[in-house]
Amino acid sequence: MSISTKYDPAATEDKWYSYWLEKKFFHSEPDEREPYTIVIPPPNVTGVLHMGHMLNNTIQDVLIRKARMQGKNACWVPGTDHASIATEAKVVAMLKEQGINKADLSREEFMKYAFEWKDKYGGIILEQLKKLGASCDWDRTRFTMEDDLSDSVIDSFIHLYKKGWIYRGIRMVNWDPAGKTAVSDEEVIRKEVNQKLYYIKYTISGTEDYLTIATTRPETIMADAAICINPNDERYTHLKGKKVFIPLINREIPIIEDDYVTMDFGTGCLKVTPAHDLNDYELGVRHKLPVTDILNDDGTLNELAVILVGEDRFIARKKIAKLLDEAGHLDKVEDYKSQVGFSERTDAAIEPKLSMQWFCKMDEMAKPALEDVLTGEVNLIPEKFGNTYRHWMENVRDWNISRQLWWGQQIPAWYDNQGNWVVAKTKEEALEEFLLQKDIDKVFTAEEKAGFKNQLAPFVKQDPDVMDTWFSSWLWPISVFDGLKNPGNPDINYYYPTNDLVTAPEILFFWVARMIMAGHEFMGKKPFTNVYLTGIVRDKLGRKMSKSLGNSPDPIGLIEKYGADGVRVGMLLCSPAGNDLMFDESYCEQGRNFANKVWNAFRLVKGWEVDENLENPNQQAITWFENRFNEALSEIEANFKQYRLSEALMITYKLVWDDFCAWYLEMVKPVYQHPIDAATLKVTIGFFERILKLLHPFMPFLTEELWHDELFGEKGEMDCIIVATYPTFEAAEPQVLKEVEVVKQVVAEIRNVRNTKQLSPKEALPLSIKVNSNLDYDKWLNIIFKLANISEVEFVNDKISGAVSFMVGNDEFFILLNEEIDVDAEIDRLKTELTYLQGFLKSVDAKLGNERFVQNAKPEVVENEKNKKADAEGKIKIIEENLQALKG
Repeated sequence: MSISTKYDPAATEDKWYSYWLEKKFFHSEPDEREPYTIVIPPPNVTGVLHMGHMLNNTIQDVLIRKARMQGKNACWVPGTDHASIATEAKVVAMLKEQGINKADLSREEFMKYAFEWKDKYGGIILEQLKKLGASCDWDRTRFTMEDDLSDSVIDSFIHLYKKGWIYRGIRMVNWDPAGKTAVSDEEVIRKEVNQKLYYIKYTISGTEDYLTIATTRPETIMADAAICINPNDERYTHLKGKKVFIPLINREIPIIEDDYVTMDFGTGCLKVTPAHDLNDYELGVRHKLPVTDILNDDGTLNELAVILVGEDRFIARKKIAKLLDEAGHLDKVEDYKSQVGFSERTDAAIEPKLSMQWFCKMDEMAKPALEDVLTGEVNLIPEKFGNTYRHWMENVRDWNISRQLWWGQQIPAWYDNQGNWVVAKTKEEALEEFLLQKDIDKVFTAEEKAGFKNQLAPFVKQDPDVMDTWFSSWLWPISVFDGLKNPGNPDINYYYPTNDLVTAPEILFFWVARMIMAGHEFMGKKPFTNVYLTGIVRDKLGRKMSKSLGNSPDPIGLIEKYGADGVRVGMLLCSPAGNDLMFDESYCEQGRNFANKVWNAFRLVKGWEVDENLENPNQQAITWFENRFNEALSEIEANFKQYRLSEALMITYKLVWDDFCAWYLEMVKPVYQHPIDAATLKVTIGFFERILKLLHPFMPFLTEELWHDELFGEKGEMDCIIVATYPTFEAAEPQVLKEVEVVKQVVAEIRNVRNTKQLSPKEALPLSIKVNSNLDYDKWLNIIFKLANISEVEFVNDKISGAVSFMVGNDEFFILLNEEIDVDAEIDRLKTELTYLQGFLKSVDAKLGNERFVQNAKPEVVENEKNKKADAEGKIKIIEENLQALKG
């Protein structure tokens, strides 16, 4: 078949992705093979593909494709997360555009709209992943709110409740006024913000004196319950037992003492507002202070505030500052920087709020999850995240798992009209629980119990709150295989625990730690073995990519411009393991250029005509590349084992671009319009096949396209590179590799002479060699002749005066040109080289003279330094001899 002059990614990608899907290459079922399983970090149904997804899913696809080629039963489970807060906000905004208020809908009506929205928009990101080449088992696609997965979430809640690990109580929580829901500590992002520090004067009861209090939140003074001073603060000992009036509303509150107060902050006096600050709440509990919550769920002031009712908290802050100033109660205002919490989902400033919520105890579940990481049962990659993980797990707090939303799994708690409550999966089960609470079965007949349930049923209502989204996704590696719903089923037995998890470090505790906890609690073992934590995708200035900065390119646009393979290579080239990725579009261009390089190399080989009568003159080149391939593959495998995918790709890149294209093909290609021998062509095609297999996990589309060319033989419909056997390596011969590096340097030096002397590449040059090493140049001469265009080679015992000379190792090379040599310039050149070598030798001697280095370094490192020393000394001696000869 003919091959086009340029690689066309668009036509290739659609063709082969459809083919892979049609032939079910991505699908997995349990069998006798070793399983290799990845569960996708489920993207939010609200999401579209961004650069973080591109990196994360490229890495997963590289791992899954490699495992598939290595004969493992590779299963990559895709799916999406219902994302309670984000999705509900999207649906509420959509309804608002239609003139519909959520408050006017029943829960059932709202959920109908929400599922319609999900069905319309929720699959966008998964379709985009297909453009990237993601080889997920799409037949296994799951959604965290599908019936089976929701059942698992509810069952896990009931299980933990029965163990006493889920409880209900009033606690100070992080309240998101935009989402109108509680959020966990881990969903709060701390940011340093510029604020104002307001110094407010509180009149002391019975006097005309006043106390000055510094606060960043003057809008909450109406909720003050006391003023607190430190009992050791001599400035305020006269105020013990006194009271003050809250400015503007003139409510009297006591002055209390507690050593919690920092004497050197502000004025040393603290306004205590138990409803609106966690520390104030704890102070209030100690001193039995009343709690007055003056904020509505949306962050506006309620009737208890007395003034500015209905105003947003931040508008109220500005207005109350003005009112205080006008009333003479504002002493001064200062600029002030402090840390403020913001909701991860809505970016609204968090309000501390007392609220009845559901909590999950974490201390017992955290123990095996910490042990797994400490013992290496679960590996965090890079290891640097281990300390962060350990700190979190040793200081774990109870998890606030209830959210004041409708989109999500509804909490399975039921309330009667007298304030009693039970936990049960269905209303019928809840009625049975209420009956058990009352011991009715000891008194009434079955008919009477039925009658009681009929009477009670209209009054029994389910808790309106839903569970935190993470409370569903912590079951993900279990629930995608129906491990809770159908324990012991073939899928969960075969695929669990999974192998690798690829995710972002910012959800190490949110999701990773909790999945390990859930794995132990519900399955009795870890959910995965390795956790590869990717870096953050940043722009070339180091800024995190975001819509607001406008510095994040459209991933689909990049794929259209550079091809999926080009983008995949580009992402990985700039992605060192576990470190942030400084993305520049030029990397994708480099990836595209690499695809074109492979394409053009293939066209070159495909264009060779073969002559069966020719003998093979290229055995040395073949022997070298065989060894170089083995050496590179061993390095690639070592990097894969350490999850250093960027390094593995870079070694592959250099093997293909430099070793195969720039050197091997140049060594063996026939003279223009001349045929090649059959043996060399056969071996070269074999090399190319192995290279395509190496490249496939990184560049699936290009490699599949080339794999089916007739050059590689006729293929059956299932004979695709996606399931071809991944190459294995044998030990390389170091001497062959070392000798070719010398040959390559000789060729480079001769080419440098041509450039320096402005000689035509077509002009053949004579070469003389003074061999001071034990290298047998005879067996490499045909390569030197060919690549350096040498007319003749002579081995000499003495230096050749008047020739251009250079050294490779300790061997000396001379090219006699028809020109006079500039002795002074040659002396200057040699002196410069001598100075460099003497400095180099001094640094090597310093290392070898350092006892600590010699004792602690690996033996091969020390040996390498000794070889450097001997090499430098040999070169210095030869240069000194050359200088002596030139000076006469």
